[in-house]
Amino acid sequence: MTKSKAFYIKRAKLVPQYTFIIILCIVFLAPFLVMLTTSLKTSAEAFELPVHLWPRQAIWSNYPEAFAKIPYMRYMANTVYITVLSVVGQLISTPLVAYSLARIKWRGSKVVSALIMATMMIPYTVTMIPLYRIWSQLGFTNTYMPLIAPAFFGSPFYIIIMRQFFAGLPTSLMEAAKIDGAGELRRYVSIALPLSKPALTTVGIYAFISAWSDYLAPLIYINKTEKLTLSLGLQSFLSQYSVDWTHLMAAASIFVAPVVIFFLIFQKNFVEGIATSGIKA
Repeated sequence: MTKSKAFYIKRAKLVPQYTFIIILCIVFLAPFLVMLTTSLKTSAEAFELPVHLWPRQAIWSNYPEAFAKIPYMRYMANTVYITVLSVVGQLISTPLVAYSLARIKWRGSKVVSALIMATMMIPYTVTMIPLYRIWSQLGFTNTYMPLIAPAFFGSPFYIIIMRQFFAGLPTSLMEAAKIDGAGELRRYVSIALPLSKPALTTVGIYAFISAWSDYLAPLIYINKTEKLTLSLGLQSFLSQYSVDWTHLMAAASIFVAPVVIFFLIFQKNFVEGIATSGIKA
């Protein structure tokens, strides 16, 4: 068998895999494509049968009109405020806890690790009523405290990701730093954190998406209109303008855009962090 023939046979074997991947991409991208094209249609065209995917003429004015119908920038500012503080809180607390569990030998560390993993089995719907009663008695309802404060105590899933990464760091590197007189904090700041940028990026992306798109927690704690997040604002828009799908899709497109841009910027580090931490996406 010639080399060229073997090359083509090898390529032919990859055709089913690539075909399957392309089909999956189409399935996942189809809703976003429909959202974008609907945002550029007129109301009559959006409900026209048979359905046409592409608008006859792009109506870009749907976007400023959607902004005018709801206090979009106010909701955006609220969401950005919650998201930024949540991400910062996770990036401060998560590596600290994970490093102590992975690299520091102390009595009960394995028990604590098991308990952290066990909490991942408890759905949020089980704990949301007790948590609401606690925050209510503390007087923090209708504030952002219940949405931001938990991030500064870490999240079990993010801690597991970072713990796996720290556990995989070369022991010889840490021992060499210890011999040179570096304390635990110095080793953490100077060696562990710089090497954990991929894992930190993974945690940051997860935390960003979780805080940005969170609907249930703000729905529970926030009742004042001026404090609503974008997810709640879009739901309020849907309730008031139930048939105005073009403006709703325009607002939703702007809501999704930051998540897509954030992921595209950090996707390389995100994939690297998933691979090196031993966590399957």
